[in-house]
Amino acid sequence: VASVVIGKWARKRQDLTGQIFPVFWTSVGLIIILPVIASLIMGGPFTISYPEFGRFSITGGWSLEPEFLALLLGLAIYTGAFIAEIVRSGINSVSHGQTEAAHSLGIRGSFTMRLVILPQALRVIVPPLTSQYLNLTKNSSLATAIGYADITAIFAGTSLNQTGQAIEVILITMLFYLSISLLISMFMNWYNKRIALVER
Repeated sequence: VASVVIGKWARKRQDLTGQIFPVFWTSVGLIIILPVIASLIMGGPFTISYPEFGRFSITGGWSLEPEFLALLLGLAIYTGAFIAEIVRSGINSVSHGQTEAAHSLGIRGSFTMRLVILPQALRVIVPPLTSQYLNLTKNSSLATAIGYADITAIFAGTSLNQTGQAIEVILITMLFYLSISLLISMFMNWYNKRIALVER
């Protein structure tokens, strides 16, 4: 909450005075460093569980299932390639004259990208990005093919076998994916309207 408040205050301050406040590093301090310091002051109430050989198997620790790792890597690499191409094309759609104009005003490179290029590129990036997020949600159901128990496997597999109510179970599965897709679409449409240029 403090990071959001400081971000809004920094934007107003920049509009009034032109001075840039380091919002990113302040947010990192508030979100990461402050809780770590509080944890150390309180005596570190967290414990780490190490894996140990038990009588029949390994106990403790955290296990990473190979099916989950395969799903994570597959979806991340496949979807990441599409999203990277969308972002690249969006940035290339902004005229190079915008970068030259920013540099002629004395704006540094990192601020040029954040304050000049990206706000214009987002108008091109957001619509296809919405489609990729929806595809990612639907592609996650392919986890069943590699043996990972996701929502589809639980609903359309386990629940269907135990109840025998095929229509109801498949309807619940469809409603779940429909709800997630509608929420993503609503949020991305709201964000798209928020970043759209206002005609005067």
